[in-house]
Amino acid sequence: MSYRISRFAEKCAVNKETIRYYERKKLLQEPVRTTGGYRTYSEEDVKRVKFIKRAQELGFSLSEIYKLLGVVDKDQTRCEDMFDFVSQKEREVQKQIKDLKKMESMLKDLRERCPNERDLHACPIIEVLNGE
Repeated sequence: MSYRISRFAEKCAVNKETIRYYERKKLLQEPVRTTGGYRTYSEEDVKRVKFIKRAQELGFSLSEIYKLLGVVDKDQTRCEDMFDFVSQKEREVQKQIKDLKKMESMLKDLRERCPNERDLHACPIIEVLNGE
C-alpha cells in the first residue's frame, strides 16, 4: 500500500512539515514520486516514522535517532561508534533515573506534609519550596 503525503502524515500522527523535515535530515529517504510528481510512501515508511517518534518519546535526539537508524539500515558509517554511543546513552539514562528517584522522594515528602484541608494560604508545600 502506498500513501500520498497527507494520508501518510495522518497515518503517522505527524504533520506534513515533520515528514519533509525528516527527509531533509536524512531520517527518511526521499520518497518515490508518481508521474504527476506526488510523493508516495510505503508501510515501511510508516514503521520508520513511528520508530522515530517512539525514540523521541524515550528521550533520543534526532541526531541520536539518525545514528540508531544506521543499525536499521545496516549503514557501516553510522554504526562505527555505536558501542560508545550506547555506553554514553546508558550513563545518561542511569543519571536520569537517579534524578527521577530523588524527585519522587521529594514529592512523596511534600505530599505527606500537605494537610487534608486545602487552604492554599497556609500550604506547607509552598513553604518548603520557598525555603521557609
